[in-house]
Amino acid sequence: MPRTLLRDEAYERIRAAIVEGELPPGAPLRDGELAAELGLSRAPVRQALTRLVGEGLAESKPQSYTRVAPAVSDDVRDALHLVRALHEFAVRAALPRLGAAEIAGMRAANAEFAEAVANGDVAAAIAADDELHGIPVRACGNRAVADTLARYTPLLRRLERTRFASLPARRSVRRHDELIDAIAAADTAGAARVAGEIWAELEPLLDTEKGAS
Repeated sequence: MPRTLLRDEAYERIRAAIVEGELPPGAPLRDGELAAELGLSRAPVRQALTRLVGEGLAESKPQSYTRVAPAVSDDVRDALHLVRALHEFAVRAALPRLGAAEIAGMRAANAEFAEAVANGDVAAAIAADDELHGIPVRACGNRAVADTLARYTPLLRRLERTRFASLPARRSVRRHDELIDAIAAADTAGAARVAGEIWAELEPLLDTEKGAS
């Protein structure tokens, strides 16, 4: 397999383990151990770790340690503000292109989200949430927006796992409905406002998680 693909495989698998909590905050990230677990050589694992440090999911001190970054940090707060703004922008830009098929897709995703929340299936809830918000992101046709969200959203997913395992997730179902209804009514300002508010509701978790750490 080409070296770039090995690097990407290592990156995606380690990132998933961090986001899903298999590697908790503070867990050591040793290239040799990870390479053995992943069945890869050390080189692509080291490259993946360097990328994860750059994206804020890991932290490193030369000649000392590389470990999973805290779930709450200035990087996470900055990412939240950026992700919120980009989703507002995506909804505004996409709304003229969101027809019946896209709206139906968002409603179907929200139904899957509601079912996953009711069943306590956090992974399925996050997947459905990704699909729902991904529809306007794809429709807006802005590659820079999509790429930036792909980079920074994983920083927020660890926080969202806390929300989706609790009662506030049920409120998210209603908020999604508000977003979809505004899009269906061609209410650009209202849809963008709700999109921003959905992501802003993660902010209290930053303070809660920081106080608990």
